[in-house]
Amino acid sequence: MTTTLIVLAHPDPRSFNGAWANATKSACEALGDTVLCSDLVAMGFDPVERASHYPREQADPCFDALKAQEEAADQHRLPADVNLEIEKLRRADRVVFHFPIWWFAPPAILKGWFDRVLAHGALHSVEHRFDAGHFRGRKVLFCATTGSGETESAFNGKEGDIQMLLWPAAYTLRYLGFSVAVPEIVHGVHGYHRGARQEALQGRLASVLDAQDRLMAEFESRALLQFNADTDFDEDGRLKADRPSLSHFIRKDP
Repeated sequence: MTTTLIVLAHPDPRSFNGAWANATKSACEALGDTVLCSDLVAMGFDPVERASHYPREQADPCFDALKAQEEAADQHRLPADVNLEIEKLRRADRVVFHFPIWWFAPPAILKGWFDRVLAHGALHSVEHRFDAGHFRGRKVLFCATTGSGETESAFNGKEGDIQMLLWPAAYTLRYLGFSVAVPEIVHGVHGYHRGARQEALQGRLASVLDAQDRLMAEFESRALLQFNADTDFDEDGRLKADRPSLSHFIRKDP
């Protein structure tokens, strides 16, 4: 049986993002999945990593997040809210993230969830990352909305290439070993439409919700984002001259 974790990063469950997450839940349940959910705002998840999460005094005078996480993981003393999310991730065969794009990035609460939950020593280490990550064979999908139109969000659009804006989040999960599916993006989602434009948006959003059953049923065959393999880099972590550049974030010399 497949276990699916749905992570929602939106302050209002009545929003389209909330409805889309619910559609994913219903679609997965119809497939017989075990469904786990994390509605980060509703949970009151604290997105700020800080020393107060680790009451044990550290030897270092300054708070070092990686060291604090590693020590806490080794001693089974990670914060309770983090442990709950880690357990969900460990159980999940696939993870679906639902969120809007705000200021050219996912909401801060999702970045904070990455900062705290993807704990060093628990879910990754120097030896277990990228191709050797603990989550090899598991898949992630981003279901994201933009306020901008599809043309504005294209590679040559004024709002910036949505695929590049999502790359840091995708690479975060790639770091843990996940395969990342090509994101599902819905454009032009905002509350300023009026009249015919508002009606057209509502019809388009309803079609997205109706199509979620099929999207999840075809999840395993969905195309994946391509990342350079560990062997594409030299001992200094530099892309080898004879290996392809698969992203503008990792490119060869001009």
